[in-house]
Amino acid sequence: MATDREQPLTEDPRPEGAQTVPSLVLVNTGDGKGKSTAAFGVVMRAVAQGWRVAVVQFLKSGEWHVGEEDTARKLGVEWSALGEGFTWDSDNLGEDEAVAQDAWKRAAEIIQAGEHRLVVLDEITYPMTWGWISTDEVVETIRTRPEKVNVIATGRDAPAALIEIADTVTEMRSIKHAYDKGIVAKKGIDY
Repeated sequence: MATDREQPLTEDPRPEGAQTVPSLVLVNTGDGKGKSTAAFGVVMRAVAQGWRVAVVQFLKSGEWHVGEEDTARKLGVEWSALGEGFTWDSDNLGEDEAVAQDAWKRAAEIIQAGEHRLVVLDEITYPMTWGWISTDEVVETIRTRPEKVNVIATGRDAPAALIEIADTVTEMRSIKHAYDKGIVAKKGIDY
């Protein structure tokens, strides 16, 4: 006998009285692959709707080039790779912290200006959890953002305060990853 879970929905699952809102806050977190990739998928949707979009990357530097950047720039996305790269490659974590603070200052300016309908804060949870940037300040800036500014924050271990103000939180969970078998990141798949 089939369970309810195996049957297609026959009743509308949407809540009664559902409404539209001017903007949303999304958080993609967890130990699985796909947090940034999911955010960049939303970037494509937003651009297709004619929205002005900005991406601020907190760990990847301009030298660590990702494929999404080329496409996004061609589509008019304002893309800022302001990080210093992987912390394990760093010669000076104090400098990396200062760079993260500068990246947050730039991201906050973009959010507060209200000129972009979507702002992606890629890998922002890392400098937040390391204490490099103030979680309270990030949360307050997002909470008090201009009405039509949507925000997506990505990264592992999203702070509870960020999760609390989000409208949608998705936790990517790693079940199996090629890296666990010693396979390095693949161009076209991972970057």
